[in-house]
Amino acid sequence: MPPVLRPARSVRAAVFGVVGLLVLTAAGCGGGNDSAAKGGQAADGYPVTLENCGRTVTVDAPPRQAVSLNQGSTEILLSLGLQDRIAGSATWTDPVMKGLEKADAKVPRISDNAPSSEKVLDLEPDFVSASFTSTLGKGGVAPREQFEELGVPTYVSPSDCAGKDNSGDGDGARTTALTLDSVYGEIRDLAEIFGVPGRGEKLVAGLRARVTKATEGRTASGATLLYWFANSESPYLAGCCGAPGVITREVGAENVFDDTHDEWPQINWETVADRDPDVLVLGDLTRESQTAESAEKKIEFLEANPATKNMDAVRHHRYILLSGQAMNPSIRTVEGVERVAAGLRAFGLAG
Repeated sequence: MPPVLRPARSVRAAVFGVVGLLVLTAAGCGGGNDSAAKGGQAADGYPVTLENCGRTVTVDAPPRQAVSLNQGSTEILLSLGLQDRIAGSATWTDPVMKGLEKADAKVPRISDNAPSSEKVLDLEPDFVSASFTSTLGKGGVAPREQFEELGVPTYVSPSDCAGKDNSGDGDGARTTALTLDSVYGEIRDLAEIFGVPGRGEKLVAGLRARVTKATEGRTASGATLLYWFANSESPYLAGCCGAPGVITREVGAENVFDDTHDEWPQINWETVADRDPDVLVLGDLTRESQTAESAEKKIEFLEANPATKNMDAVRHHRYILLSGQAMNPSIRTVEGVERVAAGLRAFGLAG
């Protein structure tokens, strides 16, 4: 994704060693599941072992001191009612999802962007989750191996690894189109890890019902869309098969850049004007790491730029605004389906 600029940082082994010793010492002295702490017995249903992005993850007890490194992961945990078990969150592109404000207020925010590994380890985590492989990879917060060497299990959203090639320098390319089943799978995995599988099923059922309500009996066949995340000089626009692809398929429309499998290719404005989409779906971000983050700035640019101001969607002000999280694989992709479906109906482009 283009949500975060990731400055390279060296993860010092010495710091990991010292702080990691504190993590392991604390884990040995207390915390974890109450029943496990009494007599050293494992909690019911534990250990939990699952396959995640090519790694085997084992959690010996329900996490009590989790750290979530991306907004998407944090909002799933908050939606599962786990705010009292989150020691810290990081990397935000938007205000927290509606309805989660009180829960989020209970969770310390380490950083609005990617935190240092030292800040994460200072919280003595017993579990670390992330939405993107780059967050827990080279140049990110720290590689998964370094947390796991300290006895801290890690989890990465399967939507960023299953059917996706992240080997290049960009935001990766989809070899298989993303579906909401990947998001639902992440919810179920995290619910199982934290010992609340029933909450996970209830959350998934609610999201499914919202998609059905937004799209049932309606079609936008023939309507063309373009998704712009950020950056005015070299814009990040959605390729065929990530979260915007999910939204586009659910509402029955077409993405004008469905001929690229790159997650967020950077495409020049002349090419955008040539494609001339019916509707522009604009990321309305509150961070300040790139140009044209807010929808207001995007619209201001589009209506002044010689290459874009005469596009049909610009002349007729056919804009749909989405949060950054709705344009990334997350529970808010469902919000994206709802908003795009409603916008197309308002423009008379869907039944």
